Amino acid sequence: MTQNEIGIKDANSTVSPTGKREVKVEEKKGLSVQDLILVAVLLAAGAVLKLTVSSVFSFAGMKPNFMIAMYCLAIILVRPNVGQAVIIGLITGLISQIPMLNATPWVNIPSEMLGALACGLLIHIPLKISKLDLNPLVTTFLSTVVSGYTFAIIVGLMNGLDLTAVFVTYAVMVFGTALINCILVEILTLPLKKVLKKTN
Repeated sequence: MTQNEIGIKDANSTVSPTGKREVKVEEKKGLSVQDLILVAVLLAAGAVLKLTVSSVFSFAGMKPNFMIAMYCLAIILVRPNVGQAVIIGLITGLISQIPMLNATPWVNIPSEMLGALACGLLIHIPLKISKLDLNPLVTTFLSTVVSGYTFAIIVGLMNGLDLTAVFVTYAVMVFGTALINCILVEILTLPLKKVLKKTN
C-alpha cells in the first residue's frame, strides 16, 4: 500500500472510542445515468398508462393515478435527495400539461411537486416489520394524499368552495386513489429492486 493510498483511507475513516476504525459512508450527491434513464422510463410509462388503461380500473370515482404511482416508484428506487425529488415532481407536472392527461393541467405542477417532496422526505424513514419493508406502501399512500388534496384545494379555491366541503367531497377519490397507488407500487418495488440490484 502506497503512502497516498494510506492518506485516502485515513481521510475516509475515523477511529471509534473502542479503538476500531470506522469507514465513513458518503452521501449520494447526484443521480447516475442509469437513475435518470429509469426516472424517464417510469414517467413515460405513467403517462402512457394514464392515457390508455386508467379508466378501465375506475370504480366509484377511484382509479390508479399512474403518474403519481410512477414518480413515487422512481423516487423509491433511485432514492434522490429532497431537491432532486422535487425536480422529479416538477417534471411530472410539466408532462401533465398535455391536455389529454388532465382537464386542468397547470394545477398538476404544484400538486406533483408537493407530492414528490413528501415522497422524498418519507423514503428515509425506516418502516420494516421483520423482513417486510412497508416504506413503499406508506410513502406512496401519503404522497398520493398530499398530491391529491393539493390539487383538490387549488381547484376548490378557484371555484370558491369551502375547504371543509373540499376535504369531504374529495375524500373517497383521494384516499381510494392513494390505496390503489400504494398497492401497485408495493407490488412493483421488490422485483424492480432485484432487477436493478438496488439496496436500501
